[in-house]
Amino acid sequence: MYQSRWLKKFGVGVVLASLFGCCMANALTSVTLGWSPNADPSVAGYNVYYGSTSRSYGSSINVGGNSEAVIKGLAEGQTYYFAVTAYTIDGFESDYSEEVAYLVPGLLTITPGTSASAPVQIRFAVAPGHTYDVQVSTDLRNWTTVWETTDEANEWLEYDVIPVGLGAQFYRVAQH
Repeated sequence: MYQSRWLKKFGVGVVLASLFGCCMANALTSVTLGWSPNADPSVAGYNVYYGSTSRSYGSSINVGGNSEAVIKGLAEGQTYYFAVTAYTIDGFESDYSEEVAYLVPGLLTITPGTSASAPVQIRFAVAPGHTYDVQVSTDLRNWTTVWETTDEANEWLEYDVIPVGLGAQFYRVAQH
């Protein structure tokens, strides 16, 4: 009975004023999550749950009383789902917070066109607040920016390359 009342009164829906949009940490395979802590003195800490399937979390970490967590070892190009719970010193745990999805940047795919004159598609995942340059080179030493974009969403972007000339062309994406 106590657990049920506590979960309703102090669930992470209240604890978690915002699990803010994930932003990139030091490596492309890490993400930093943060939320507003619960002021209730019975809250002893938080668990962060995550996985590659929505509402089916295969991993969790206990972050104690911290209201921020760095999750490492995420696969580039994979979407992960995150939720937080609060727990009391007695071991009672709240329901999950609202879920946040995050697409891990860093993966680039190139799909050839269906014919010699068809566009080649470059596709890559981006994080909010960064600028990305698609660059081309014929010698791997000198690079020219052919497209620049700043994206405010965590999503896949696509750039179509129209083949010109017969020489080799190399492509890369630079993040700023």
